[in-house]
Amino acid sequence: MSPRLLARARQLLRYAAVSGIATATSLTVLGVLVGTRSLSPGWANLVATAVGTVPSFELNRRWVWGKTGHRSIGAEVVPFCALSAAGLGLSTLTVTFAGRWADHAGLATSTRTLAVQAASLTAFGILWLLQFAILDRALFRTKADHVETIAIVHTDPSDAPSHDPSDVPSTAPVTTAAPRPALERVVA
Repeated sequence: MSPRLLARARQLLRYAAVSGIATATSLTVLGVLVGTRSLSPGWANLVATAVGTVPSFELNRRWVWGKTGHRSIGAEVVPFCALSAAGLGLSTLTVTFAGRWADHAGLATSTRTLAVQAASLTAFGILWLLQFAILDRALFRTKADHVETIAIVHTDPSDAPSHDPSDVPSTAPVTTAAPRPALERVVA
């Protein structure tokens, strides 16, 4: 496995771990609020998502993408909260629907709570990979990412291989590094 692919795999594992921590936090809060009927499923989901957003932001920023120092409110916090709000919107619709369905079906409180938690987990699961791409490509991008380089091989047409395997070009291709545009990057 190439070093770059290995680094990407480690980053995805850290991202999954952070997601697990944030999800466990949110689902615990959601379960307590719905299970005790302290709040309706929609409002409970709002509170649970807000609570889970805090460790998600900090752990993603520091551990997954290795950013330290001053947080930019406009470039990091607000966009991250907007992503969380999009997830909140989708999950609130799903938990509200699940809660109404469970009430209409006459489910026991514990079963109703599990249905609401499953709806929340499903909604956030759908957004998980999309959020990774946005965080990686835009939000937590480092300066090094902007000047990432790739090898470009320049060859002289006279160096093109012939159909005769014993014919070896007299000069080897020249390899140079050139900046790689951000939109050409591919998630490994």
